[in-house]
Amino acid sequence: MKILLLGKNGQVGQALQRTLAPLGELVALDRAQGSDGLCGDLGQPECLAATIRQLRPDVIVNAAAYTAVDKAESEPEQARLINAHAPGVLAREAEALGAWLIHYSTDYVFNGSGTEPWQETDPTAPLNVYGQTKLEGELRVQAACTRHLIFRTSWVSAAHGSNFAKTMLKLAQERERLTVINDQWGAPTGAELIASVTAAAIQQVFEKTKLNANQDALAGVYHLVAAGETNWHAYASHVISQAKALRPDLPWAVQEIAPVPSSAFVTAAQRPHNSRLNTYKLQAAFGINLPDWQHGVDSMLAEILK
Repeated sequence: MKILLLGKNGQVGQALQRTLAPLGELVALDRAQGSDGLCGDLGQPECLAATIRQLRPDVIVNAAAYTAVDKAESEPEQARLINAHAPGVLAREAEALGAWLIHYSTDYVFNGSGTEPWQETDPTAPLNVYGQTKLEGELRVQAACTRHLIFRTSWVSAAHGSNFAKTMLKLAQERERLTVINDQWGAPTGAELIASVTAAAIQQVFEKTKLNANQDALAGVYHLVAAGETNWHAYASHVISQAKALRPDLPWAVQEIAPVPSSAFVTAAQRPHNSRLNTYKLQAAFGINLPDWQHGVDSMLAEILK
């Protein structure tokens, strides 16, 4: 099996390199074009298409995206190029090869209303440009590629790269008082979990091929997040409490973590209040058990603070 991974240096991309390598021949690319002429830049879709035709992979895993949520409000065309047009090109090329396309999307495709976890079949209604372009990408993938797995996830974190938890660790050593939003709900999801589930799903798809079963029946959209739910304030409180226990020797300055509503922070892009995602379909289809969000956060903190 030949696997092409795009976005190898992102939080999820780095984790995917570890989980996908044992499955077969892995070609991992980022935006920089190498001396071999291979292109992994979603900002150059036709160059990307040429690379796919040259490599002829059995699986394309797209872990690259335009993720600057607020900046997307002022750069909608760039966000659309990377999040919508490029995935459509990937889907077209995958279909021509009979390959599988693994693509990641977001809870931001929903409007964030209510308190119930969103199901894959619920109506979409993005609140911002980022969510709109990610939804467009989903639709283009579904329209052009029969063999697709689209994983919607949320609140992604890892020991490397920038994320909310690492920001809280930094601020907790600089400020005595932090204010954190308490009316946006979701599940912090580790890059390692996303990568492990992706590898398991790919394995199952190709096991069905060996058994002459209908592997295409697994194609579709799935919600992939850790179990449980929390809000940003409770998440920050957990991160700082665990970090203090792991490294009491660090110069912790924080004395108070104050809960505030979303209205306390003015941002260019509106955020959903309800980012809970129902994962029953994923667990049933692939026989996967998803751990509580605290498990992934604690593992990440142990790696960061070791």
